[in-house]
Amino acid sequence: MTQPPSTDHFAELDQIIHVPARLRLMTQLYVVESADATLLVNTTGLTWGNLATHMRKLEESGYVTIKKGYQGRKPHTVIALSAKGRQAFDTYRTTMQAALDQLPDSPS
Repeated sequence: MTQPPSTDHFAELDQIIHVPARLRLMTQLYVVESADATLLVNTTGLTWGNLATHMRKLEESGYVTIKKGYQGRKPHTVIALSAKGRQAFDTYRTTMQAALDQLPDSPS
């Protein structure tokens, strides 16, 4: 009987990024230089409150930079991955891929 694969790689996943909503945000930010908050709400399906909560956590972790300003009279928030955030996401991707690669093929 074969032994189940080790789950060590899963234990190594960055839990800040691994939360589904933050993973969506990090994925969106990874492929652009920066994005405004409206784009992130529209592409992730998060509410404004959820976006603010998750962005605060990512900012506290040093993974994103947030610049608040105005376009005309309207508030405008621009968010970008920091160098630390980009590195953390690269590590997350590598670790997740290693975890998935260790799984055996499906028996069916």
